[in-house]
Amino acid sequence: MPDCEIDTLAPVAGLRVALSADGVLSVTIDRPESLNSLTTAVLAGIADAMERAATDPRVKVVRLGGTGRGFSSGAGMGAEDGARGDSRTATIVEINRTVRAITALPHPVVAVVQGPAAGVGVSLALACDLVLASDRAFFMLAFTKLGLMPDGGASALVAAAVGRIRAMRMALLPDRLAAAEALAYGLVSAVYSAEEFEAQVDQVISKLLTGPVVAFARTKEAINAATLTELDHTLERELHGQSALLRSNDFREGARAFQQRRAPHFTDF
Repeated sequence: MPDCEIDTLAPVAGLRVALSADGVLSVTIDRPESLNSLTTAVLAGIADAMERAATDPRVKVVRLGGTGRGFSSGAGMGAEDGARGDSRTATIVEINRTVRAITALPHPVVAVVQGPAAGVGVSLALACDLVLASDRAFFMLAFTKLGLMPDGGASALVAAAVGRIRAMRMALLPDRLAAAEALAYGLVSAVYSAEEFEAQVDQVISKLLTGPVVAFARTKEAINAATLTELDHTLERELHGQSALLRSNDFREGARAFQQRRAPHFTDF
């Protein structure tokens, strides 16, 4: 395999990947017109970047973020995003690969959440090792609003961060969780004012760049092994359950209601 894996990545529309001279790999979802909604191709690109980063000796820290006002609004609901059930199953397969790649990566991964993180966007953020949020950010597990269940490992990642009762509240009553409340829950690592956000993120990343690379890798491996023991089983369970829900009448109604900006009328499949 070549020494510089990142250089062999193919360009992906809606995703920017750049490696700085000091070893920061920036992976940026670049679909601001949809608050960085996630397509199968974008997720595959993120997973590829994380997998290549694991074997590229130049990478020390990964910065995962989005352009514009949001981190990620989750899986896209427009026709261009592939809203059919079969396409969405392929999307779940790629988000699962992405989550596995982030948690397995030996380097620290920092989620930079300057605005909304919704649906599988929450899963993507919580797979990271540090979640830094602006005070303008919010988090929302919007799955049940569409007649779906959490996926992308959210069932394990959210519960590991905030506990079962709060995870149930977030999933079953999918309201917005403001950044301050997310910090109180233990969902994020830190919250900074929007005006100071980028400077504070840079400080955190600079601190990580000077840290002990091998010790970071062993620490990350140990904590994830202790707290995410069910992650692989969760990803498979979510894939199975979500694949069935994506074929349901409730999902079709939820998707129509979302696009028509109205409340859904669920009929239990």
